[in-house]
Amino acid sequence: MSETLVAILGFLCIIAIVVTLFKSKTLPSIAFIVFPTILALILVVGGYYTMDDMGSLIKSGFSSTSPTAALFVFSVLYFGIMTDAGMFDVIINCLMKLVGGNVIGVTLMTAVIALIGHLDGGGASTFCIVVPAMLPVYKRLHMRPTSLLRVAVLAMGVLNLMPWAGPTMRAATVLGVEPASLWSTLIPIQIFGILLVFVVAFITGTMEVKRGAGFNGRLAEIEGEVVLDAAEQAEKSDLARPKLFWFNIFLTIAVIALLIYDIFPSYVPFMFGVAVAILVNYPGAKMQKKIINSHAGPALMMCSTLMGAAVLMGVLVKSVTVNGVEINSVITCMSNLISAGMPDILGHHLPLVIGILSVPLALAFDTDSYFYGMLPVMMGIGAGFGIDATPIAVAMVVCRNCATFISPMVPATLLGVGLADVDIKDHIKNSFLWVWGFSILCMIFAVVLGIIPL
Repeated sequence: MSETLVAILGFLCIIAIVVTLFKSKTLPSIAFIVFPTILALILVVGGYYTMDDMGSLIKSGFSSTSPTAALFVFSVLYFGIMTDAGMFDVIINCLMKLVGGNVIGVTLMTAVIALIGHLDGGGASTFCIVVPAMLPVYKRLHMRPTSLLRVAVLAMGVLNLMPWAGPTMRAATVLGVEPASLWSTLIPIQIFGILLVFVVAFITGTMEVKRGAGFNGRLAEIEGEVVLDAAEQAEKSDLARPKLFWFNIFLTIAVIALLIYDIFPSYVPFMFGVAVAILVNYPGAKMQKKIINSHAGPALMMCSTLMGAAVLMGVLVKSVTVNGVEINSVITCMSNLISAGMPDILGHHLPLVIGILSVPLALAFDTDSYFYGMLPVMMGIGAGFGIDATPIAVAMVVCRNCATFISPMVPATLLGVGLADVDIKDHIKNSFLWVWGFSILCMIFAVVLGIIPL
């Protein structure tokens, strides 16, 4: 089986998954399992891989998603315990006093929290900070969770340009330069992007106001105030631990600090946090079992999605080595096909072409394959047209970063939509064009500054 046919089959697999999810034909976990499995069987029958190879690929896929699955389980439990204990009620009340019923203020605050939370460069940990803190506020004001995610992912994409963030480090590695050196080129674009995030947050807030969000908005009059019924209120009061508020605050700060300092794998701080929080807030095995069971549903649903994504990642992204020779992964074949089919006229404007296509390609390529697979190929093509490697890398880093957290190929995206209780198709539908436009504006700004040539 030729690599061209493998690439075509890879694109068909991605298209089938996207169409199936957008039409709500099945759950993401099922789509992530079924279509890559069909692709895998075709590749085995065609002789591209053996059954042993496929087993190795899927196993390696699990190795890349299992840490995120563990992070999701324990982060859901941790924030569930904090919610039951009433910690977020106090925080939300303070936030509401600060912004009042100002919907625009809430979206701007979302941008600030996401920018600060993503200083460590970790997408999963940022979602764990932003979504639990802001989602209850959005619900009270009848704002859409998809708006929360849109503002958050754009802010995270801009902060992802930091030299210690994954994309910048990967691109710098391929270029053979220090990440800080590449970042110095990106700083003006990053500053512009941060300002643009607040513009988008303001526009998003304005749109929410127009659709009737707010305490006194049209939706509040139609749907009524978001309140719990008497039974839920009673249960919430029984579980509340107001006397332990400051303990829970300091524990949460400690958990987040461990995430930022990156001493342990990202799921370990939440494991410690869950153990301490449940022992202090809810002593006794019976109560602890009740608390864990109450949050088991969302954790199980999201874990099944991540496990499905492991099959997708393994079949498409991972590669195997046979007799010392590495067989190109499906994603590598796809990137080679794209580069081979690029007309010469586009080659002279390669950085711009890459910048425009980066957001759509982000839906099909994970971060590693994009930078380690496509970037070297694009640099080689650019060299043939006399284009320096740095503008190509800048275009790929800046524009791809904007779309990182709408891509189903990025496990953190699945974590974010799970925490916000949003279908990934709705997240993509509501954010895709915004993210694409955002990335193009950042690219135009880079062109104006002369960082990316025309």
